Amino acid sequence: MTIPQAPPRAAARTLLAAARAGLAEAAREPGPAQRYAGAHLAALRAAAAVLAARARPAGTHRRPTSAWVLLTAVAPELAEWAAFFAAGADKRSAAEAGLCGAATGREADDLVRDAETFLGVVEASLGLAGAEPLFRAG
Repeated sequence: MTIPQAPPRAAARTLLAAARAGLAEAAREPGPAQRYAGAHLAALRAAAAVLAARARPAGTHRRPTSAWVLLTAVAPELAEWAAFFAAGADKRSAAEAGLCGAATGREADDLVRDAETFLGVVEASLGLAGAEPLFRAG
């Protein structure tokens, strides 16, 4: 028995909604490690939305591959974003593990803003309407 899966576009919308909700939650976190980890996870969900919309299942089983590597393969225009977030994966792991000083407040705030920008870029690349920004300049 096979389980029916949502069409790619619906799956992408669901992942983007989860990314937006996670980013909003991360922005409210008082601790920088939790803000950093939440923002990075939101960006990962946005990357998963692109993969859901564009990637095609491979016919053979291969080694697990990072979502950031796959994102570069299916959306080369997002390669710089993929490299940026891949570089922060170890810091996110440290933050999730609760390591003291894993991320500073500045790093966390910057990553929340960067993840929000990335979400907007992903939404635009998929032709999906974006939500209201979480942060406003000024």
